[in-house]
Amino acid sequence: MSKSKTPSKKAKSAVAAETHAFQAETRQVLQLMINSLYSNKEIFLRELISNASDALDRLRFASLQDSALLESNPDLRIEVEIDRDAGTLTIRDNGIGMSHEDVMGNLGTIARSGTRQFLEQLAEDQKSNARLIGQFGVGFYSAFIVAERVTVLTRKAGDQAELGVRWESDGGGEYSIQPETRERPGTSVILKLKPAENEYLESWTLRSLIQRYSDHIGFPIFLQAGLEKAHADDDAADDDLPSEKSPWEQVNKATALWALPKTEIKDDEYKEFYKYLSHDLEDPLCWAHNKVEGTQSYTTLLFIPQNAPLDIMLQRDERSGVRLYVNRVFIMDGAQALLPHYLRFIRGVVDSQDLPLNVSRELLQENELVGKIRAAVIRRSLDMIARLGKEGEESYLSFYTQFGAVLKEGVVEDFTNRDRILKILRFASTHDESAGAMTDLDAYLARMKAGQNSIYYITAEHHTAASNSPHLEVFRKNGIEVLLMSDRVDEWMMSYLHEYEGKSFRSVAKGDIDLAGILDTGEEQKSDTTGEANALDPDLLKRISAALDQRVSEVRSSHRLTDSASCLVLQEHDMALHLQKMLKQAGQKIPESRPILELNPGHALVTRLAAEGDGETFGMLSLLLYEQALLSEGGTLPDPAGFVRRINTLMTASA
Repeated sequence: MSKSKTPSKKAKSAVAAETHAFQAETRQVLQLMINSLYSNKEIFLRELISNASDALDRLRFASLQDSALLESNPDLRIEVEIDRDAGTLTIRDNGIGMSHEDVMGNLGTIARSGTRQFLEQLAEDQKSNARLIGQFGVGFYSAFIVAERVTVLTRKAGDQAELGVRWESDGGGEYSIQPETRERPGTSVILKLKPAENEYLESWTLRSLIQRYSDHIGFPIFLQAGLEKAHADDDAADDDLPSEKSPWEQVNKATALWALPKTEIKDDEYKEFYKYLSHDLEDPLCWAHNKVEGTQSYTTLLFIPQNAPLDIMLQRDERSGVRLYVNRVFIMDGAQALLPHYLRFIRGVVDSQDLPLNVSRELLQENELVGKIRAAVIRRSLDMIARLGKEGEESYLSFYTQFGAVLKEGVVEDFTNRDRILKILRFASTHDESAGAMTDLDAYLARMKAGQNSIYYITAEHHTAASNSPHLEVFRKNGIEVLLMSDRVDEWMMSYLHEYEGKSFRSVAKGDIDLAGILDTGEEQKSDTTGEANALDPDLLKRISAALDQRVSEVRSSHRLTDSASCLVLQEHDMALHLQKMLKQAGQKIPESRPILELNPGHALVTRLAAEGDGETFGMLSLLLYEQALLSEGGTLPDPAGFVRRINTLMTASA
């Protein structure tokens, strides 16, 4: 790397620079970084070194197909150079580099879903700013925390020298880009530091930061010790490499962390390696490091983050966070063949000694060894989560709040590991409705009443709706526990989940409910679970059904209600009303179905309805009982204004 020549200043200014405006979201990110992340400003060095390491990994992988890419740069390395006179700090690599199109795409825009949501939360919660910056993958822009101007000099490996690119910006609304003749491929990021940031021109400061944040990176990082540079040309700071007369020292171990014995790795080293992989500023919640030797040899190092990305539920089509290496040579990011979608929050490394170096994504899908590695990665990930649950319910619920809804996808998608997944799921329940309280399925089974053969649950749009559902009334009255499910995936999950440990799952909002086998004789008579006592007159039910004009499939007396006047009951396999509403809003077609309207014979509104003769008031009361039940189930009123008029008419009539 150290033999390249500095292009003359005339050559650099021969072509006028193009000026472009940053994408609107990029400008916002830059301003938030500059103004909000001062307390975390040292992250810029870790982010730029991580980017350099990625560029070296990608060049090494590309060279497996085209060895000529490495001929001019066989010594892959990262260099950090100080120029005190110019007030610049340069981070350079001889990695894959970027073309003009790459620079435009990578340094001018943020092309990722959820950008606006990201920016909104970033502005709201300054405490989480650094975490969100890392999760969103915009680490390059952290350079503007300490720099008043950033210059990027780059050339893509395999391109001609004259196809190099110079990119510059002061972090405002624009950046410039122009051709730059470069003798070597790779990238140099040159920071013109703000006057208040001169501490980053001290070699001891940089050495300390590199050893803290980047010691585990598998490429050597060299630090230029900061003596006066030999180049007389004041533009020498923009060169590919410093003068050979400048002293250099390697400041990191340059050893793949996962390849070391666990006994030789400190917890802090695991934490910093996770931050390098994930660009997260927070420590991982936990990790698992395993080495398998025998007929197949591979190493896995897996991490669970403390916090989920903002858009994790929308990331199903994105690659997972596991990197694949073969004999410590980087092969690919996000190796989907190694981790299922429902574990997409896992970060880590898989290093195989047996896969071919030229393995592709297509070959990964067909390779038998990959199937065994995938099974091991899933098992170790689920075991790691299970250990969290055993270490303490409070810390586990912190994890589950972040990732529980994603885990539930595995109940549907991974039949082989369904029992493992069910063991680590948690649910709110009527057993303990204090804030944040949850239970697992084994604890639910232990509390089941004698004669109870079903696990009762209800799904709703949100927790309050589930907890206040009229369907729970008879269960609460008789002390029968019901699971309260309010994640968006719950209704979908439960349509595939039929039993656990021999006990069937039963929605309290669907089909008939018969508690006769659970309650003793006194309780049974008290609750009227058989429906024989206090049943409404069949002629009344027919009149109400006619008044509702095909809105329901049936009107009947309720065994479920003790306090509410009415509720809607779905057929066993019907879709919950709140899910129907959500899908309709998304433009999806919903199968036609009509619910059953159940009425509480002992409620005053039902008694009043029974006393009404056929007429306008009877029709209004019948419709209101239906609409109340529809609202309580999370459904949507087809005519809200009509509902209000009926309420007002009845209120004024009774005044």
